[in-house]
Amino acid sequence: MPDGWARDVLMTVDAGGDIVAIERGAPAWPASSRPPDLIRLPGPVIPGMPALHSHAFQRAMAGLAEHRAADGDDFWHWRELMYRFAGRMGPDEAEAIARWLYIELLEQGYTAVAEFHYVHRQPNGQSYAEPAEMMLAHLRAARAVGLPFTALPVLYQWAGFDRRELSERQARFRSTPDEVLSIAAAVRREAPGDPDVRAGLAPHSLRAADPEAIREAVAGLWGDDPSAPVHMHLAEQTAEVDACLAYWRCRPGQLMMDRIGLDPRWCLVHATHIDPSEQAGLARSGAVVGLCPTTEANLGDGVFPLKHFRELGGRWGIGGDSHVCRNPAEELRLLEYGQRLIERRRHRVTGPRTGAVGTTLWLEACAGGAQALGRPMGAIAPGRRADWVVLDDRDADLCDAAGDALSNAQIFAAAGPTIREVWVAGRAVVSEGRHPGRAAAHSAWRAARARLLADD
Repeated sequence: MPDGWARDVLMTVDAGGDIVAIERGAPAWPASSRPPDLIRLPGPVIPGMPALHSHAFQRAMAGLAEHRAADGDDFWHWRELMYRFAGRMGPDEAEAIARWLYIELLEQGYTAVAEFHYVHRQPNGQSYAEPAEMMLAHLRAARAVGLPFTALPVLYQWAGFDRRELSERQARFRSTPDEVLSIAAAVRREAPGDPDVRAGLAPHSLRAADPEAIREAVAGLWGDDPSAPVHMHLAEQTAEVDACLAYWRCRPGQLMMDRIGLDPRWCLVHATHIDPSEQAGLARSGAVVGLCPTTEANLGDGVFPLKHFRELGGRWGIGGDSHVCRNPAEELRLLEYGQRLIERRRHRVTGPRTGAVGTTLWLEACAGGAQALGRPMGAIAPGRRADWVVLDDRDADLCDAAGDALSNAQIFAAAGPTIREVWVAGRAVVSEGRHPGRAAAHSAWRAARARLLADD
């Protein structure tokens, strides 16, 4: 629960998938007298985790960029490999990869995703007949497997702060404020009235979109939907910070606050290299910082200063980004361990409710992720979507644990899958650890990946 663990809890869910009432200390009806619409969940229950940052197509290249190249081994060389891979992707491959990924996310305990998608155009740089085709492929994948979806079409204009033209490899990413707004509108038209589909937008970064265009796009978005989320990469690499200082004479976080403005509808992804004044400004704004620990480690980005940011009241959540990992518990474990390594102390993420690191990590990431997705989830409470995860307390690492000890075991001890069921909007989408669409999705995934790798 938002205030910690509780026993004998009755959750009432309406036909639309919202929790409408919570009763603690509810009677444990024997099977013979149990109401017909009462379901007893077969294990400990935690809120489902929002995945606030996803580049789904990159799932298909996980593990393919781990061979050192002669010309370098940093983020910027990885990016060149990613460009070559993205250049081969069509709507069919994008949908198959996303469908498999979204099943993996559900099976690991994520119950919604924000898709930060920038491969808008055909490989030759021309628009598809339906400009939203690539984003709609992801939407179809999410709806097919039952994963709530926040579409974030990416505004991508330039190849640097100095407004250099995009390279040939970036031609598929090119977009204008009007174009990303039209993609968001297409998503809304495709799923009218669906509470589990949202549309926001994502200026890629300050190096790829100028402040004037960002303000224009955001104003247009909020004219259509005043609560829509806006996400943006910020200060992921020190080279980005240095380039911003050279061109704008200020750091990226300060540029955001001075020239664009921040509020709780914003999510700044990574924000790895922000200084104390930027941390304070982000915390005051109410914006969420989106952390992707396994991708940030994989790319050698650095470690976000989480302890100080939390002390300032900052909000945060997690995402899989490049999807070298699909497990939120692993993301949270690495996040905590990074803080321990920096400070050479233990138990860095605790709060006033409990000294249990596992409980604190899960509840805070759920709350920040829900805000970043613009979706009423992330807590077992009235008014939230009925999204939850049933842990498998038959697991060797969980079987003798309860309460905070269970949260800690899930994140810091479990070596394999610990999830028995996953529920979204009051409906079970994963049972006994498996999604019913797994086999078909896996076959399509393998075929799509084989096509993408055929020339290598």
